[in-house]
This record gives sequence, structure tokens and C-alpha cells, in this order.
Amino acid sequence: MQKENTKKQPPYVIILLILAAEAVFILPFVLQRIFRPTFLESFSINNEDLGYCFSVYGIIALFSYLFGGPLADKFHPKNLMSASLLLTALGGLYLATFPSLENLHFLYGYWGFTTIFLFWAAMIKATRIWGGKNKQGIAFGFLDGGRGLVAAAFGSVGVLIFSLFIDVDISETTLQERQYAFKQVILICSMIVGIIAILVYLFLKPLASDEVKSQRPYFNRESFIILLKIPSIRLLMLIILCAYTGYKATDLFTLYAKDIMGYDAIKSASVGTSLLYIRPVIGVAIGLMADRTRASLWLIIGFLLTTSASIIFALGIINDSTTALFVINILIMAIGVYSARVLYFATLEEAEIPIALTGTAVGLVSIVGYTPDIFSGPMFGILVDNPDKILGLQNAFIVLTVFSAVGLIASILFFKLSKEKKLL
Repeated sequence: MQKENTKKQPPYVIILLILAAEAVFILPFVLQRIFRPTFLESFSINNEDLGYCFSVYGIIALFSYLFGGPLADKFHPKNLMSASLLLTALGGLYLATFPSLENLHFLYGYWGFTTIFLFWAAMIKATRIWGGKNKQGIAFGFLDGGRGLVAAAFGSVGVLIFSLFIDVDISETTLQERQYAFKQVILICSMIVGIIAILVYLFLKPLASDEVKSQRPYFNRESFIILLKIPSIRLLMLIILCAYTGYKATDLFTLYAKDIMGYDAIKSASVGTSLLYIRPVIGVAIGLMADRTRASLWLIIGFLLTTSASIIFALGIINDSTTALFVINILIMAIGVYSARVLYFATLEEAEIPIALTGTAVGLVSIVGYTPDIFSGPMFGILVDNPDKILGLQNAFIVLTVFSAVGLIASILFFKLSKEKKLL
């Protein structure tokens, strides 16, 4: 059992972590989720093309998880995170020039390095330290819920900026006018990410060096061997893979709103943004309940909800005449997806992973857990680019049903291991 961290962390630390944790992904992912139709036409690409951009990101991220995890056990989070945010913001300036598809691939590879190698494990470790031994659920609940609020704020600001530069009905604008408006969204978001980088560097100081640094050499093979012998680590890889595939599938909501429900570009973007506002509520509520019971129990519930909602979408019974069912089912799926996302790293404490090895553990499980960054983009892109848009979206949700069911089984096994105290 690791030594308990008794130093009380000030509240503004988690606020900085929340801001940084979502800001770093705004440019590579959130803008595409909210403005998917506008993004595609501005770059003259389709869903499959964008999917391959995400694949390039995922391939670079795969190696970044492996080598960036141990890095987080050697250096202070504020240094790694602030550098990551600044470099990511610079990539946004290039995005605003609307590069070709080939150069877009290079940009996503660059972002795969800046957002993962320098950032991911450092952010998870800092959050775990902030939560201490008994508040892991609420720490990661605040983190993910707060990230949802930050993403929603970025989305709302983005939609507002986009609307300000469109002074006529959206259907009457030219591609050049929509492209110009979207460029302003990218530039302003990049500026905000840069500002957050400065704030993290200046103020993320309370995590003392003895709490965040391991005395082991960088990329110590013994650490990986120790972790791989823990059964829960192997299950956690599968849980994260399935939960993250579900999270990636939330990109489909704006397409469903546009292609099936008949919403225009602004209204479909608003659907994606509105969903983000329930993420903070889910994050905090699930985090509190997880601290009073077990994080793995609520993982089970989250996957159960996601599986149920995916089946309903896959059946194709939701269309423009069933608006209420559309809203209800998206809400159910959002609760399921966000619940699983909130808690999969909160289980590190339940699995009794030593704090000194947190960065390495995060890097290890992320190698498998975040492979959807490689395959989910092309997979969903190919499915939804079907000439029959309804059938394409149905097939996408069938795939999601399978992943959710596998995640449900893995969560049940993790819960049983934890309950029987056979995690180590």
C-alpha cells in the first residue's frame, strides 16, 4: 500500500487542471465535434479523411503514451503541461491557414506528440495527488465534469463567434464566408489555450517535488513488469479502450442531428454543445457516489446505459418525427459514456497502484486503452459516409453496442477482483 499523501491541496489547483485538461484537446478534437459539417467543408474533406487524421494522431500518441508516462514520474506537472499547451496552441495558428489534407495529417501527428507525450500522464498524476486516498472519485469527477464545462464554454464561444461573422441566414452564405467565420473561431480558441499555458506555468506550484517525482530511472523496465503482473491493469486497458470508443462516438451526435433530424449547421453544433453542459453534473454526481461505494460499480452502470442507448440508435427507430426520443436517448448515452470516462482512472486507487508509479501505469494502460485514436476515426468515418446516411449511422451504433458490451463484461470482472481483494 502506498504512503498516503496528507498535504491538503488548494481548490484552485483542480481548477487549473480542469482548464488545462480540456483546453489541450479543443483544437484537435472539440472543434471538430461541434463544427463537424463546417470543418469538413472548410477543408474540402469527408468523414473518412478526417478519420485518417485522427489515426495519424493516434499512432503518434501510442508511442507518446509509452514514453511520456515515465516522464511524468520524473518532472513536475506544471513544466510538462504548460509546454504542451503552448505547443498545441501554435498548431492552432497553422490550422487557421486551412492546410491541405496531407499537411493536416502532419499537424495531427504533431498534436499527437504535444498533447500526449508532455501532457497526459502528468495531468492524471497531478489529479490523483490532489484527490488523496479517499477522494479519487470526486477528484476525477471534478476533472472530467469540469472538462465538460470548459468544452461547453469553448463550444458556446465558438458558436457565438461563428454566428457573429455570419450576418445572414446560414443557408444563404458562401463557403468562403463560412470558412472565414470558422477561421476566427480557430484563432480565438488558440489564443485562449496559450493563455491557459501561462497560467499553468505560473500557478500550478503546490504539488511538491517529493510528491511527484520517482527515484527510479526514466523508463525503468522493472516498473512495467511490476504493473503488468497486476490483473486489474490488464482489465483496465480493456475498460478504457471500450469507454474511449464510446466517447469518440459522441462525435456522431451532430451528424445524426443534421442528417437524420434535419438540423442546420448552427443548430446541429448547438446539440453537441448542449450535451457538454450535462457532463459537469454527471462528473460530480458519479464521483461522489463512487467515493461512497466503488468506482468499478459505477463503471458497470455506465457501460450498461451506453449499451442500451446504442441498441436503440442501432434499431433506427429515431427520426425527425421522434424528437423527444432523440433527446432522451442522447441523454442516456451521455450519462453512460461520461460516467465511464470519469471513473476509469479513479480505479487506480482501488487497484492500489503505487503513486510513484502513477505516470508509468497511466502510460502503460493508455497504450491499449487509447488505440481508438487510431482506428475509431476511419472506422466511424467509413460507416457514416455510406450513401444511405441512415444505414451508415445505424451500423456505427451497432459497432458501439459491441464495444460497450465488452466494456461491461470487463468492468464486472474488475469489480469482482476488487471485491475479493485479489487486485495485487
